[in-house]
Amino acid sequence: MDGTLGIVGCGRLGGALLERLLAAGVVAAADVVVSDADPDRVAQLRADHGVEATHDNAAPLGADTVVLALKPQVLPGVLRADGAAVSAGSVVVSLAAGTTTATIEDLLPNDPPVVRVMSNTPALVGAAMSVVAPGSRAGQEHVARARELAAALGAVRELPESQLDAVTALSGSGPAYVFLLAEAMAEAGVLNGLSRQDAVALVTQTIAGAGALLVDRDGDATGMREAVTSPGGTTAAALQVLERAGVRGAVLDAVSAAVARGRELG
Repeated sequence: MDGTLGIVGCGRLGGALLERLLAAGVVAAADVVVSDADPDRVAQLRADHGVEATHDNAAPLGADTVVLALKPQVLPGVLRADGAAVSAGSVVVSLAAGTTTATIEDLLPNDPPVVRVMSNTPALVGAAMSVVAPGSRAGQEHVARARELAAALGAVRELPESQLDAVTALSGSGPAYVFLLAEAMAEAGVLNGLSRQDAVALVTQTIAGAGALLVDRDGDATGMREAVTSPGGTTAAALQVLERAGVRGAVLDAVSAAVARGRELG
């Protein structure tokens, strides 16, 4: 990546992005400046990564590429106070959930292009699903820069911002749905005689393996489910119970509820 990189708010997601960009050689430590409100975190970032780390948000806001990795309730105050540090020639990439590009554009007086990235918690292990959405002033070269950053966290797609509520409900909240399923499966294993340690180990690898297989087969969930389900077998018996209990409909309702809530919050 050409030029300097600033990350405003270097907590879990910002820190994961920094670590993976440095490890991949996308950016050199000498070209990075980050800010964080926690003094211990600032010291840790300097020690661990050799980057310039500070409490002053204006420092990373002056970079060629600015990543906003702040909580949405904190972001407006930071940009009102220091947004003038962002030049018109910079590209602003926002990781803040629920904050539109229009909101960020309004808070930045020098009119830089803004690109929004919606990612999810598997970013912490380089397995994120991130979606890139350009703001009104962003061209393809700005989207390309955001995609390069997001690719360090995992897979990337580009969609219009109008679809980000659905993205948030599906992939942003999606890991929680999988974790709930994992909890329930492990409980079922314990109920049927397994130790909790064994049940958790079996479920964890089963979900990881199923996900890897789904990726390998281009997302053909229906085909893979049919391949695993022998007529009259144990899987068929289990799936019959799940369908009868309305699990499929509950998932549809859950995602729709998350979309509706996202629109309320936005």
